[in-house]
Parts: sequence; structure tokens; C-alpha cells
Amino acid sequence: MRLTAYFMPTLKENPAEAQIVSHRLMLRAGMIRQASAGIYSWLPLGFRVLKRIEQIVREEQDRMGCQEVLMPTIQSADLWKKSGRYDDYGKEMLRILDRHEREMLYGPTNEELITEIFRHSVKSYRELPKLLYHIQWKFRDEVRPRFGIMRGREFLMKDAYSFDLDQEGARRAYNKMFVAYQRTFQRMGLKAIPMAADTGPIGGDLSHEFIILAHTGESAVFCDRDFIEFDALSSDIDYEDAKAVAQVVDHFTSLYARTDEKHDAALFEERVPEARRYVGRGIEVGHIFYFGTKYALPLEALVAKPDGEAVPVHGGSYGIGVSRLVGAIIEASHDDAGIIWPDSVAPFAVGLINLKTNDAATKSKCEEIYGRLRQAGIEVLYDDRDERPGAKFADMDLIGLPWQLVVGPRGIASGLVELKRRATGERLELPLDRALEKIAP
Repeated sequence: MRLTAYFMPTLKENPAEAQIVSHRLMLRAGMIRQASAGIYSWLPLGFRVLKRIEQIVREEQDRMGCQEVLMPTIQSADLWKKSGRYDDYGKEMLRILDRHEREMLYGPTNEELITEIFRHSVKSYRELPKLLYHIQWKFRDEVRPRFGIMRGREFLMKDAYSFDLDQEGARRAYNKMFVAYQRTFQRMGLKAIPMAADTGPIGGDLSHEFIILAHTGESAVFCDRDFIEFDALSSDIDYEDAKAVAQVVDHFTSLYARTDEKHDAALFEERVPEARRYVGRGIEVGHIFYFGTKYALPLEALVAKPDGEAVPVHGGSYGIGVSRLVGAIIEASHDDAGIIWPDSVAPFAVGLINLKTNDAATKSKCEEIYGRLRQAGIEVLYDDRDERPGAKFADMDLIGLPWQLVVGPRGIASGLVELKRRATGERLELPLDRALEKIAP
């Protein structure tokens, strides 16, 4: 994509309304624009990152055996009244009357609706287990939306739901999702710490939040430093090997890690040596729940056991804040100059910078490089603007692409280009072919 044709309305100054790094940088980089309080339009650069994150989430859900569906944003209030949550949920739920005076709502979550779909479709234990998910925009009427997309009213979520015959089967599903979340965040360059958590309005008695450490986070966190130093999970883990999956979960849950809501100071001191105690703040990017028969009982989601007895299914729900992850990654990966995107979620792999657009040789070389990168399937943002080099460098650092390829008359004369790695700041002068090999090894 040529930057002269790309819609990327960057800002030179920090917006006054932005209180945290991710909000400031997303506005400055032209990723989002506010439509109203807590509601944002996603502009091309931000939308590309959002879709990258969504795809990683989707791939890991598919990999662990979850099947994708899509449920409506508007739901009937009747199901929520049956489950008992219609009045309990509070003012965050946007309630609507249609033209026939029927009570509707903009779904903040989908436990009721997916249980109703299951109830009409599955009748026997032979059809279990089932794992279903969707990725959908949600709305919760936050009393005080703030921090940009981190605490907005409209947001993109991945919701998954499991259905099993009994608690043992439900725990296997919970463990698979636990490990899939670790793999998902790992692929985004994040270390997400699973922390024992309250179940809140979802209900149930088993729950973990996945927290990214960041000093701007809303949650106070207390954990063993072993979490911060843990090795990456193997990419070839077999989700059907229940024993291996359970061992991963047991390892993580054996270490102390809790938010302030569940923190036990005495237990923290007893279980974690002083040198390994970490106290800080974090951002919740995922939350998983096992809630037993909480929804199956009132909504009559029953299946026949081998002996013919009809019993309520055991369920779980599993959320990932897809749009929130954009902000969380920025909070975890930035410097004074701007964003530093991990390769896996970057909007483009490389920024190609033409230092002198009115020089025929430089322009010709840039066009050649641009064509070669595109032919190799490497997504490139070509800065072909008639701007000062300093402004081009500043914008590239701001938007945080993993590689910057700089082409100017001096380098062309000596057969070299300059290659910069955004994450480390390392700069190399290399022949073009060598530079392209480093970008796409």
C-alpha cells in the first residue's frame, strides 16, 4: 500500500482526552476515532491489527476443536427472564422495545441464547461434548467509559461455550480452553498470567482471568515471579491428550496468582518466598468460567444418559476481549517514539521509506523493492510522500511496523539499503537481497 493513497490520519500532539499510552498512541497513529463516549470507529490501520488478532484467536479455537457460529446481537428478553439474569444484570445491559412493544436487549453475552440453541438440537449423551464459539460485537453501557478501547461501551469479543454430560467432562473442556488461551496470547507476543477470579454475573464456582502485566491496568495483581519467567508452551501440544493438557493447567494453577478481589495476603506470604513475590497491576484480556448446570436447569437443556435418564448438561463459557487486546499489546509493547508491534499482529510487515521522492534513481529503486516485496507476499506500507525524512522516520516509529527499509541516493550509489528492526532499534546497511532475506527468511 502506498502511503499517499492510504487513509492514516496521524496526529503530532498527544490528544488531551487520552489518559493512557494505548489510547494516546492509537489516536496519534490514526487507528481509531471516537464516535461518541466509549464508542469508536476503527480506521484502516487499526482495523488491520484487529483482524490479525481475530484470526489468531480463530485459529487457536479451531485447533482445539471449537466450532464457529454467529449469533445475533439483539436477543429476546424472555430467555434472560427464564435464566433469572434479566433483572440481575443491571444498567450495563441496553434494553430495547421493538415496534410491537416486545422486550429486547443488546446482548452483553450469550449464555442464554447458545443454551437455547443447544436445547433444541442435542438430546443424547452420544452427541456430547460440544464446543461452540463466535466472534461478535458487544455493547455494555459502562457508567464511565474511559481509556479508549480498554473500557469502551462497544467492543469485539470471542465467546465460546462448552456442553458436557457431567462435571468431569466439563473440566476437560475447561482445561483445553485454558491451554488454548495460553497459546493464543503467546502467539501475540504476550505473557498472560491465569489468575483465580470471581465469577461475577456469569455465575459458577470455577473461574480464571488472564492478565497482561501493565502499570496502567485496572486490576491489582499478586503473583509468583515464576509466572513472569515461564517458558513458552509447546506449539505441538495435543488437545485430545487430556492428561497432558491437565498437567499444563496443574502447573499454572499450582503457583499463586490472584487479583485483588481474590487475594489472600497470609496465603501469599505462606506460599511465595519474599524474593519471588510480585505485586503490580494488570489488564484482563480473557476470562473462563465453569458454571455447571446454572443455565441448563432453568432453560431445560437436558440430554439422555445411557440409562435413558434426562439430566441437565454442564456448561462453561470462555471470553477473549479481541478489541481490548489491541490496546493491551500496545501497553505491553511501546517506547517513547510509539508502538512496537509483534510480527504476528503488525498491520504491515515492513515500512519502505523513500528518502528523496524527487530523485529518479531513488524512486526507481523504491518501485523495484515495492514490487519485489509484494510479489513475495510481504505486506508493505510504502512511504512515497513528499515529506522530510525526519517526519517519515517519526511516523514509521509511531505506527510501529516490525521492519523499516530505508532507501536514499547515498545508499543506492554504494549498492546498499538501510534496514531497521523496530523492536531493538538495530540498524544495518546491507545489499538489497540480504535485507530482503532478513525480512522474509
